Amino acid sequence: MLPHSRQFDAIGTKWRIETNTPLTPVVAASISACIESFDHTYSRFRSDSLVGQAARQAGTYHFPDDSVALFKFYRTLYDLTDGQVTPLIGAMLERAGYDASYSLSPNKQSPLPTWDEAMIWQHTTLTTMQPVVIDVGAAGKGYLVDKISHILDAAEVSDYVVDASGDIRHRGKQENIVGLENPFNTSEVIGSISVQNESLCASATNRRTWGKGLHHIFDPRTMLPTQEIVATWVIAKEGLLADGIATALFFVTPERLLETFKFEYVRMHYNGSLEYSLRFKEGLFV
Repeated sequence: MLPHSRQFDAIGTKWRIETNTPLTPVVAASISACIESFDHTYSRFRSDSLVGQAARQAGTYHFPDDSVALFKFYRTLYDLTDGQVTPLIGAMLERAGYDASYSLSPNKQSPLPTWDEAMIWQHTTLTTMQPVVIDVGAAGKGYLVDKISHILDAAEVSDYVVDASGDIRHRGKQENIVGLENPFNTSEVIGSISVQNESLCASATNRRTWGKGLHHIFDPRTMLPTQEIVATWVIAKEGLLADGIATALFFVTPERLLETFKFEYVRMHYNGSLEYSLRFKEGLFV
């Protein structure tokens, strides 16, 4: 652990930023402003966000410059997973009860439109043909971790760990050892991995659960929560990539994604069996 730490809640999850030197008030204010801007743009839980406006009516919406990389990556994942990783999943999550009021009361599902049926994304401009409930949860948190890390880099903070409840980005001379939480028993880990000057993101079906068998990773084809994969861990250079791949691994094989992206991974099946890349092998206990 680094000597200076800030903990706070943001975008519906707990954050911890550890640094080797205290953050100046200017840097701390920049981080807060970055989070607020991101939330005001992308949160489907806020009626005043751009995403909230797009959910109410079709139209043309102008997003900030950072949307280009985010939605370009989403489109790639959408194509690689045959539409199973989609930013349009928000409508299905809301009908399942994971809505702005956290009703947690599921309603009847209906199929999602395809990307091209519902919207056109050109540079920073979103044009929708119908109201759409966009959810960037598959990669957005990792992307926000990257944005905060860039603020720390610009401030010349040489050693830090940004941890958004399992989405981690590290910089420094000393490696950071991270435990891989067992989704079947959260008091245990199934192994550990060293992370240094890179990102580690995790996703699991035991997080954000409600009702009978409901969790936050929905398959738009079956209109049900995923079942085969229960947890994934991914190491990549950036949080955006690690977070998005951690979600995509619930739907497609690592081999398919490795044709396009460079990453290391573990994924756990419902029966407890594991698939993993070579880098994770020595640190696994099971």
